Amino acid sequence: MHDLASRLRALPPSCGPVRLVGVDGHAGSGKSTFAGRLAAELGGAPVLHLDDIATHEQFFDWTGRLLAQVLEPLGRGETAYYTPYDWRARRFGPPHALPPAPVLLVEGVGAGRRALRPYLAGLLWMDLPCEASWARGRLRDGPEQSSFWAGWVRAERAHFTGDPSRPYADFLVRQSPQGYEVLPMPSASPGPDQVCRSE
Repeated sequence: MHDLASRLRALPPSCGPVRLVGVDGHAGSGKSTFAGRLAAELGGAPVLHLDDIATHEQFFDWTGRLLAQVLEPLGRGETAYYTPYDWRARRFGPPHALPPAPVLLVEGVGAGRRALRPYLAGLLWMDLPCEASWARGRLRDGPEQSSFWAGWVRAERAHFTGDPSRPYADFLVRQSPQGYEVLPMPSASPGPDQVCRSE
């Protein structure tokens, strides 16, 4: 993790003065936990969770909101203000400030999507196959969220079929009982996106 943090700090800025780093992967693959640990290794780097940008009605159709509220202001070197979505209340909350920082992590399903890649200094992919990731997510959320997960899996599968992230990742992140292994992305490597396309 220390070596990865050093590499990220050394990258050139990609969004105004910010080195924007995406952490993508299937739902349940451990993105939030990993991003939190990486942020700590980076000395408290801010983390933008795409769960705060997505909504019940727009699991993946949130690019315009992210660009307008976050990426365009940061690109000008300004503090961004985004309105986090409250998944329980089903409405947006008050604006949340996100000042420019040397490194800013964007974690969530779709963080490496086509429209965002030009703004990214680097992209990490949590390398856990879709079915294993979704099983972890269902276990975490409990049976009361089973209908949500059924809709989510269909939407995520459709998203990655049309706009895969893994082939464009700079690093693969694999979790083990000993911690995390970060590997350079091999070129033309098949992975969970491709595996899940035909299911």
